[in-house]
Amino acid sequence: MSDYLWFEGIPFPIIKYEKEIIEKSCDKFVFRDEDIVILTYPKSGTNWMKEIVCLIQTKGDPSWIQSVPIWDRSPWIESQRGYQLLINKEGPRLISSHLPFHFFPKSFFSSKAKIIYVIRNPRDVLVSGYFFWRKTKYVKIPESLTTYFEWFLKGNVAYGSWFEHTRAWLSMRERDNFLLLSYEDIKKDTKSTIKKICDFLGKKLEPNELDMVLQYSSFQAMKENKMSNFSLITKDAAHNGLDILRKGMTGDWKNHFTVAQAEAFDKVFQEKMAGFPPGLFPWE
Repeated sequence: MSDYLWFEGIPFPIIKYEKEIIEKSCDKFVFRDEDIVILTYPKSGTNWMKEIVCLIQTKGDPSWIQSVPIWDRSPWIESQRGYQLLINKEGPRLISSHLPFHFFPKSFFSSKAKIIYVIRNPRDVLVSGYFFWRKTKYVKIPESLTTYFEWFLKGNVAYGSWFEHTRAWLSMRERDNFLLLSYEDIKKDTKSTIKKICDFLGKKLEPNELDMVLQYSSFQAMKENKMSNFSLITKDAAHNGLDILRKGMTGDWKNHFTVAQAEAFDKVFQEKMAGFPPGLFPWE
C-alpha cells in the first residue's frame, strides 16, 4: 500500500496533501465561532451538502455556485491549497474536511464553530469509493471491487476505516454545535433536511428561496454545473476526468455485492458499530 501519504497510520491521498499541512491544521489552525464545517467520510454526500449550504448562504441565488469552484467555496482544511485559502480568508468560513476525529484541529473543541456531519450506508460508500478513486491518481488503484472490498473492511483506503471514523465522530452527536445528518434521510426528504440545516445555522428562508435551494442543489443541476461536477479537475489528478456525480442513489451496493460479501459486511458492521442506539443508522 505505497500509493498513499501515510500520516500516523492513516492513508491520505498522495496528490495535493502534505504531512506538514495535516500537522499544521491539527495543531495551529484557529477556528472562529462563526465558522461552518461540512465533515464526512469520503463518498458520503460531501459535495451535495456543500452545494446545499452554499445555496442557503445566498438564499437560493445560484450566482456563487455557478461562478466559483466548489473546492474554493468550501476549501479542504487538510489539503495544501485549502489550508492556505482558509487561513487567509476573512469573516465566516465554510470549511470541508474528511479528517478523523483525533486529527481534527484542536481549536474547534473550545469554539462555537458548527459541524454538519453526514453519514451514509458504508456499503454504498464502499461502492461509490471504488468507482471514484480508480479514476484518480490520488490513491492506490484497486484492480477489482473484490480487492477494494477487502481494503475497505481493513481500513486500507483513503482516510482509513469508515467504522473508526464514524464511531469517533458520533461521540459528538449530542453537542449543540454538531448536526448529524444521513445521506438516506436527505434523499428521502430534502426539503425537511434543508429546513433542519437552516435551524441549525440560524438562517431563515422564504418559501421561494427554499425552492431555489432545492432546485439548484438537485443531482441534475449539480451534474450540469461545471463549478460543482469536478469537470475542472486537471489531468494530473485524474486520467480521463472525474465523474463526481455518478448515480446519486441509495442502495446501489445491492447491484455490486455478492451474497457472501453482503454477509461478511453485515458481520463486520455489527461487530464494529455495536453499542449505538437502534434507529441511529437509517439503512439498517
